[in-house]
Amino acid sequence: MEETTTSVVDWSQIWIITGVGYTVVFFALLMLMFLFKSMPRVLNLGLSKKIREVREKAAARRNGDAKEEKYISGEVSAAIGLALTLYFKEQHDEESGIITIKRVARTYSPWSSKIYGVNNNPR
Repeated sequence: MEETTTSVVDWSQIWIITGVGYTVVFFALLMLMFLFKSMPRVLNLGLSKKIREVREKAAARRNGDAKEEKYISGEVSAAIGLALTLYFKEQHDEESGIITIKRVARTYSPWSSKIYGVNNNPR
């Protein structure tokens, strides 16, 4: 007599796994939505602080309370640029600007010869 095996499917576990999976995906998408919606506010926090500082400086200048602004003169900027150029130039090898192409004589190779394909035709 043949034994037939029937598989019994436990649908309660399948529904639980399906429900948990859909719930996790739904909440992940919901969190991403809130993250993307709040991103402009987060980015504008630092920007609004800078804008406020610029407005305060402009108001101070109009009122005559302007502090002396610190700046670097042109000579100092040139000296710093030259120093950086010399420093980074020392890190590389000196190379000539001449490019030469040397022709290399190759020995005969039967792999690239087409004469064998032409002469060895079976008849």
